[in-house]
Amino acid sequence: MSRYFLKPNVHVRLVIFWLLICLLLGACATVPITGRHQLLLVSEQEEMMMGARVYREILRREKLSRDPRYVNAVRRVGMRIASVSGRPDYRWEFLVIDNDKEANAFCLPGGKVFVYTGMFPYTKDDNGLATVISHEVGHAIARHGAERMTADLLARLGSVGLSVALRNASPIAIRSFEQAYGLGVMLGVLLPFSRQQELEADHIGLILMAKAGYDPRGALLLWQRLMNSNEPKPPVFLSTHPSDEERIRRIKLLLPIALRYYYSSQYGGRYRYDGNR
Repeated sequence: MSRYFLKPNVHVRLVIFWLLICLLLGACATVPITGRHQLLLVSEQEEMMMGARVYREILRREKLSRDPRYVNAVRRVGMRIASVSGRPDYRWEFLVIDNDKEANAFCLPGGKVFVYTGMFPYTKDDNGLATVISHEVGHAIARHGAERMTADLLARLGSVGLSVALRNASPIAIRSFEQAYGLGVMLGVLLPFSRQQELEADHIGLILMAKAGYDPRGALLLWQRLMNSNEPKPPVFLSTHPSDEERIRRIKLLLPIALRYYYSSQYGGRYRYDGNR
């Protein structure tokens, strides 16, 4: 009779296997706007807890700009984009780091967006600035950092170790968080998200800026300015992202959709974009 029953260790493995399947199925999420499915085993509460720690560290280490030209513009544009993000529960903050040598921006979970003053020679106007900010907001609402943390911690620690590391905010979890959000070691360098996530943030950002009333064609102008920079090395915001040609090609493909949102925001939904304008 015993040959008809599974051995105890095989039975345990099967139970663990099915528990993991149920866990993974329950952790499937859908990215706003693009509809892509993703695996998230990091809760927003855990994500924001670690984000708050890094946020305090950034405020301690970095010099924030007080120049009203930059500060007011970033807050104004940022809050308009936040208003159409679908995340009123986020505690949105849009801050400027006083560093003219760094042409970049980044976002922490829960809506903490930082723009370096070095980006302003490229943004030029509100449409350019909206391109940068909406891209970072796109990363935030798509929870790209949590997605990368899930993959990294699962690979290193497994599902049980992941839970323990997050619950205890272990050094491993903190390092994984900083890498997942592109912050690098000791916040010394901003690292790129994956190519897929960067292009997805472009997609989300283009729709958000259009819904907020910013002309999405400004995104093409921004990337062209970044590409044509005469600096000895390309701006960081450009160099840590997908190829210029691929980005511009994808934006051009998305523009007809984004322009519908833009003209709808301008004319209260009474305008129908025919693709010829």
